[in-house]
Amino acid sequence: MKTGNTTPTHSLATLILDFDGVVVESLPLKTAAFRQIFSFVPEHLDEIIEFHLENGGMSRYDKFRHIYANILNEPLTPEEEERLASEYAGLIFDAMLTVPYVRGAEGLLRDCSEVLPLYIVSATPEGEMHEIARRRDLAKYFVRIYGSPKTKAECIREILDETGATPKEALFVGDAPNDWQAAYETGVRFVARIPPGDPNRFAGRPGVEGIVENLHELREHLRESVCSSRSHTP
Repeated sequence: MKTGNTTPTHSLATLILDFDGVVVESLPLKTAAFRQIFSFVPEHLDEIIEFHLENGGMSRYDKFRHIYANILNEPLTPEEEERLASEYAGLIFDAMLTVPYVRGAEGLLRDCSEVLPLYIVSATPEGEMHEIARRRDLAKYFVRIYGSPKTKAECIREILDETGATPKEALFVGDAPNDWQAAYETGVRFVARIPPGDPNRFAGRPGVEGIVENLHELREHLRESVCSSRSHTP
């Protein structure tokens, strides 16, 4: 675990997790799906995929709108938007039920949920996110599971209101600059998850208190909180 530029000085009262790339290793799956649904514009595909990777915390609908407006320079009709969304969901949904967990995720969810309110804040449409969590038997670990169309900052503000936690008593773990932006806007603490071999997209961003490769390292980072004092689970 790499230490960031912030030293935590408050006890942890609320843990907020992104889903894709933090709880499950779904980013390669979703990148492949993006590549397939935009295969009709091969001359723009590299730029589209780079935008997709740089904006992992953005909803698929916002990505579609940006791609059409700024890369394809074409209007995006409601019908085309829904066609893209339906094709994308069809490519990923079944695989999302079996994609592997980020290493250490299952143990962290099981142990921390017993002593700390846990929340999911995802850019996946909320109904789809709820169904994935239900079918993976994950819903039991979370007080609430949030998804789009609400922004991540809106979701975090709701969580702070609900729990009564101060921003410095809440930690958001994400894997995309958009996740960092939501933490920065709301004042909550932020830890970045960067898989081995991936570039560091958080360099120079203020308020990143740590970088982890997996959720075993996150447990170590949270060693001052009760949920990480339990036995380490492989």
